[in-house]
Amino acid sequence: MPKEAEQMDFSKEKQNVIYLAGGCFWGLEHLMQSIPGVINAQSGYANGTCKADADYKTVCAGSTGFRETVRVEYDSEKVSLDALLLAYFYVIDPTVQNRQGNDVGSQYQTGIYYTNEAARETVQRIYDLEKSRRTKFFVECGPLLNFYPAEEYHQDYLQKNPGGYCHIPREEIELFSKLRIDPGDYRKPAAESIREKLTAEQYRVTQENETERPFQNELWNKFEKGIYVDVVTGEPLFSSTDKFESGCGWPAFSKPIEAPAVIERQDDSHGMRRTEVRSRAGDSHLGHVFEEDPDSPNGVRYCINSAALRFIPFEKMEAEGYGYLLFLFD
Repeated sequence: MPKEAEQMDFSKEKQNVIYLAGGCFWGLEHLMQSIPGVINAQSGYANGTCKADADYKTVCAGSTGFRETVRVEYDSEKVSLDALLLAYFYVIDPTVQNRQGNDVGSQYQTGIYYTNEAARETVQRIYDLEKSRRTKFFVECGPLLNFYPAEEYHQDYLQKNPGGYCHIPREEIELFSKLRIDPGDYRKPAAESIREKLTAEQYRVTQENETERPFQNELWNKFEKGIYVDVVTGEPLFSSTDKFESGCGWPAFSKPIEAPAVIERQDDSHGMRRTEVRSRAGDSHLGHVFEEDPDSPNGVRYCINSAALRFIPFEKMEAEGYGYLLFLFD
């Protein structure tokens, strides 16, 4: 930063507010507005020089240190900060610096800025989780120093201009408007608790990325009505409605219940190039996903270790807190 950032007093800021820089603020603002439980999203400029420099033309010159940032106010009874942060990481590319999509410049640097201790703890937990998934990681993380709302024509830009530019795919924005699973309800336990909770095989699979034996695991040929959840956190991952018979010897699913509930990343281990699948909130190793599977109804096979899953029968879903997903079987 060419000059020291001007600092503002945020001591009176609401508790349920987070500031997110994710490239062009038009798209991120629209994404956040689409998420049920978000009260308001406002585009602006954060952590730059001073109020006098907080205008679009000056910020685009690249010498102010300002990031295009969205102030997100949310109802914590309807959506968790975990959910908002994990949605944010789902749509940004955290492996690049000073750019997102086709937009290049310091104003497009990604970052998460908080104004209170409770938010700081959640932000740091999710930040560390997401950073651990990647070898390159350039997302800023720290307290909010200043924030100035952007010009009026930037506010609700994509509502005013439905065909306007957006670096976030429209289908991802639509996806997050319909999600029901909140990862904040399924937080990853402390490391010692995980070890105590799991069997030796469950621990090796989920925490040490091992693979159980095919045809010699609990769920590979089970087709009872119900859902499959992360054995570590309980987060719902797959449904029996998407399970199919496969010759692989492990549970096979054509898709997860909700796409963001699983994380995919490249796996070059054992001399192969595969796509690993991990759980969103718990970061448990689940298995791998393959394309062009002849047995799958859509050609996709999520090949998942039984040891990474816990099966909840349909009849017990309500009692175990999963009644909100009974609609999957309508």
